[in-house]
Amino acid sequence: MSKLSQRHLLGIKNITAQDIELIFETADTFKEVINRPIKKVPSLRDVTIANIFFENSTRTRLSFELAEKRLSADVVNFSASTSSVKKGETLLDTVNNILAMKVDMVVMRHASVGAPHFLARHIKANIVNAGDGTHEHPTQALLDTYSIREKLGGVAGKKVAIIGDILHSRVALSNIFALQKLGAKVMVCGPPTLLPKFISSLGVQVELDVKKALEWCDVANVLRIQLERQQIKYFPSLREYSLYYGITKRTLDNLKKQIVIMHPGPINRGVELSSDAADSPHSIILDQVENGVAVRMAVLYLLAGAA
Repeated sequence: MSKLSQRHLLGIKNITAQDIELIFETADTFKEVINRPIKKVPSLRDVTIANIFFENSTRTRLSFELAEKRLSADVVNFSASTSSVKKGETLLDTVNNILAMKVDMVVMRHASVGAPHFLARHIKANIVNAGDGTHEHPTQALLDTYSIREKLGGVAGKKVAIIGDILHSRVALSNIFALQKLGAKVMVCGPPTLLPKFISSLGVQVELDVKKALEWCDVANVLRIQLERQQIKYFPSLREYSLYYGITKRTLDNLKKQIVIMHPGPINRGVELSSDAADSPHSIILDQVENGVAVRMAVLYLLAGAA
C-alpha cells in the first residue's frame, strides 16, 4: 500500500514528486466525498488533531477544521491570542501540554521560520505545517498545483507566473518547489524591491514587467501585498503598485490567449487584482478553496497512516 515518504508535512522541499502525486490521487477520491449528500467518512474516527495557530488565519484554519471533521477526527482548536503563551509559556511546553491530552496530530501555523521543524524533532505526533513565517505553506502549494492539474489536465510543461510580493510570501516558495517537482516552468514577477536576491538561484525566470509575464504564462498565481510583514516601505504607494502591477479584466482581455488566474486569498481587491478580474471566467479562485478541503483531507489521511 502506498504511503508518504515522510512522517510530517513540514514543507514541499522535504517531499518527493511521488508524494505529491499520491496526495493528488487521494484528494481526487475525497473531492467526490465532499460533493456527496453525506460528506463524512469514518477514516480518522479514532484520531485526535490539534489546530495550533500562533498567527491569525481564517481560510487555512477553517479549511483544516472542515477537512478534519469530514474525516470524522476529533478536533481541538488552539489560538495563541487566548492562551498561556501570553503569560510567557514556551512553544514546546504549550505543545507538550496539548499532547499530554493524547493528541495524535498537530496542525501548526507560527510566525517563526522553522517552528514546525523544531517541534518535529521534539515530539512524537505528526506535524503539518500550516505556514511558518515567510518560509513555506505546503498545503497551499499542494492545493494550488492540484487546481492547475484539474483545470489544465496536468502540470508538466505548463508555464506558471507567480506575481506580487514574492519577498514576504511563504506561498511563493512552496509553489516554486511543487511546480518544479511536477515539471512546470516557473516565472516570478514583481517590483525589484519585492523579489528576494537569491530567487534566480531556484531555477525560476525573473520578470519585472507584468504584461510580459502574462503574455508568457498559462497560469498567473497572483499574491497579495503583505503589508503586515513589511517593516519598511518597498514601493511608494498601493495606488502606484496597482497602476504598474495590478491585473484587471481589461488587461486579461487584451492578451493574445486565455490564461488562468489564481489567488491564495485574501484578495486586496483593487490592488493586485480588480474585482472584475477576480470574478471573471479566467479565475479559479473559488475552485482553489474547494480543492483546499480535499487536499488537506488527503494529507491528514495519509499522515495518519491510514493508506
